[in-house]
Amino acid sequence: MSFDVTAAAYLNFMGRYSEPLAEIFSEWSGVRRGERVLDVGCGTGALTEQLVARLGAAAVSAVDPSASFVEAVEKRLPNVDVRLSGGEHLPFADAEFDGALAQLVIHVMADARAGLREMVRVIRPGGFVAACVWDHAGGRGPLATFWDAVHDLDPEEVGEAMLPGTREGELSDLFTAAGLVEVEASSLTVVRHYESFDDWWQPYLLGVGPAGAYVARLSSSRQLALRARCAELLPAGSFNVSALAWCARGIVPHGIVGR
Repeated sequence: MSFDVTAAAYLNFMGRYSEPLAEIFSEWSGVRRGERVLDVGCGTGALTEQLVARLGAAAVSAVDPSASFVEAVEKRLPNVDVRLSGGEHLPFADAEFDGALAQLVIHVMADARAGLREMVRVIRPGGFVAACVWDHAGGRGPLATFWDAVHDLDPEEVGEAMLPGTREGELSDLFTAAGLVEVEASSLTVVRHYESFDDWWQPYLLGVGPAGAYVARLSSSRQLALRARCAELLPAGSFNVSALAWCARGIVPHGIVGR
């Protein structure tokens, strides 16, 4: 999914949204002091940092498949157990944690269902799993204008709307399929400010995620055409972008099959 990039590139592109989202997502997830939790797909550590602030470093572990992100989190939070691993094969024992959280990760997993089953596996009965994913399918995610411009010029491009969990209700369905119970769903919104169109456009040239990968494979002329179409769709001068994320939280039942 083209996240083999530097931590700085990711922070410049998505960190503007993931950092403030982490604060409200960690609050919404209901983590409580005394719990031991796992941050799955920790990225550059936005959510990990929030969990440490709430629970203490000794109570937080994290994994990510990107070596540059793991290194960044180790520097940012040196007392946290951070491991290089994808979410589909977690390097922990059964029922090792009280909770597992995944911020902006489920939709970019190679196998979202397998990833959720693994999260369930490492949580004790009665513990919780929580996740959030941008509303790419509903057009209210942070990249909505970009993908609208892409589809205007390249109607056959799928974009991110078909990724799992990006449509209202899909995260809850995935949670239920993974065996979680008492599943609750909500949405969270963050707003970011841009000083100019160039401030908004430049991060798309960093090769981060599906959007960055799409731009990277365009010819120079097609990049210019896409840039021009994006500029037409956005306000002149400074502007704000509102981004909505779907959230789900479920409980691991006693006696779940496969534990």
